[in-house]
Amino acid sequence: MPAATASSIFSLFSYDNLVHAVAGATGSAVSMTVFYPLDAARVRLQIDDKRKAKHTPQVIADIAQEEGISSLYKGLLPVLQSLCCSNFVYFYTYNGLKLSYYGATRTPTGFSDLAIGFIAGVTNVLITTPLWVANTRLKLQGVRLKSNADKEVKHPRYNGMIDALCKIYKDEGINILWSGTFPSLMLVANPSIQFAVYEALKRSQLPLAGTGNELSSLTIFLMGAVAKAVATIATYPLQVIQSRLRYHGNKGENGKKMGFLAMVMDLVKTRGLRGMFKGLEAKLLQTVLMAALMFLTYEKIAIFVFTLLRANISSSQHK
Repeated sequence: MPAATASSIFSLFSYDNLVHAVAGATGSAVSMTVFYPLDAARVRLQIDDKRKAKHTPQVIADIAQEEGISSLYKGLLPVLQSLCCSNFVYFYTYNGLKLSYYGATRTPTGFSDLAIGFIAGVTNVLITTPLWVANTRLKLQGVRLKSNADKEVKHPRYNGMIDALCKIYKDEGINILWSGTFPSLMLVANPSIQFAVYEALKRSQLPLAGTGNELSSLTIFLMGAVAKAVATIATYPLQVIQSRLRYHGNKGENGKKMGFLAMVMDLVKTRGLRGMFKGLEAKLLQTVLMAALMFLTYEKIAIFVFTLLRANISSSQHK
């Protein structure tokens, strides 16, 4: 095996990648827990056609008044399970590919960051889509949806992530576990754009960081927010379709089975183009704040662990 190939394979299974993956998963769990009610409001607006497109605080207040405050945190555990698995896979793959491709010779570019993010995103989607299908069902289990089509949707009672996966597989077939895979693959553009923008901003700010070449917490927070805002606005209509496919399977507004393009046309016809951006405010608040906090937590955990590792290596060398 050529030395370069062996080195690339080794870099995919390194301690550094594990640190990045754990830090990314932890950061996502912290940020989702803090901003979960925003996600609850976003899903309701995307799924429930009869719910008025009010401002996000009003939607959250309505849900709390109609169903109780606890409803704002319904499905938090399966969301955290799905998110941690998803971000672990994404961060591990992304950093492994970045280390393998760039090595010590290639200079990072926006295009290469985008390509690496795309490959990592595809890997993540193919592995974790069933978790997100089950997660959407669990999140909306027992909630009061207003549209007639949603009221007629009858799903069994799910007792956790594993039970949901098993029942969906048994009752609806294995293909339903990958509902929304096509728009999810198209939505790979979202984290690809997010990470490309973040890496570009990071490269532009590092020379200004001064001693230690370490960015401030505020700078990291703002970079994460800007990167996610750009990615979210660019891909939001696909996220609406993705949410509906995960909840309804491949059925449209009239209950009939339809493919992806037919689903798009059906939604545009019933909602209008403006309706394809319903819930964008909630999504922006949720994802921008979450991404900012996630990147901040991720960077700080990674820096802390790598600092400890370097200190241990230095200590062992001087013994």
